[in-house]
Amino acid sequence: MTITPTTPGADASPPPQDSGLPAHRLVTRATGSYIARIQPQYLSDTSAAVAELARLRRGAGKRVHQVQDLWGVGGTEELAQLLDGRKEFIRLEYAEEAVFLASTMWALHQQSGRDAGMHDRRQNLGGAVRALIRLKGASGEDEEDSPLRKRLVRVGTAESLDSVAVRLREIVLLLRGAREPLDYARLAGQLYRWQHRPDRSGVQREWGREFHLAAASAARKGKPASDGDTGDAIDRALAPEEEYGGYAAGE
Repeated sequence: MTITPTTPGADASPPPQDSGLPAHRLVTRATGSYIARIQPQYLSDTSAAVAELARLRRGAGKRVHQVQDLWGVGGTEELAQLLDGRKEFIRLEYAEEAVFLASTMWALHQQSGRDAGMHDRRQNLGGAVRALIRLKGASGEDEEDSPLRKRLVRVGTAESLDSVAVRLREIVLLLRGAREPLDYARLAGQLYRWQHRPDRSGVQREWGREFHLAAASAARKGKPASDGDTGDAIDRALAPEEEYGGYAAGE
């Protein structure tokens, strides 16, 4: 699918002032804006949102061009609005794939759950896997030998986006069963950068760092990573506009 940036009509909201943001942060913002709009509707059992998530789940683990029924759904409209007027934006296909993959994985994760939103900015991929390991009863050295950690490693060592999608889907299904949330906006930004070969190693380092920092955070707080604040690798003291910068942006 190719997005053609559109010009807002007379009654459209003014476009966000995002002209200076790096590309991966536009992807992050588009995904986060979409899920933030749909998730509360789904949790309140709004019929349109329930139907939209059912459609999105059919795309989980697939590529954006493989599910024509989802063209224009799952954050791609938000992405088009953010890219309106940005003629210098490059790797548009990477952005579409990242937003689509993250949105459909969230829909799969959220399935049949009305108690809480499964998109949560307080939890990253490595931290979610660490929390899931501890929920399964592992501790200490057992965590390093856990099959769940090996699943995360398989995502990190994947060589194609198809493989990343399939391996992420396996993790998301496990997170769904445990009702452990994940920051899908952050994940979308990482997936965008992962597709650009020079940036891939930085994303791989982030996933590993998230996993290890989750353990360090839990130890520092003196409580399991699965209790409330789940070993977050993002410094919560950062201002919102800084949150996806620094090491989180592979800098």
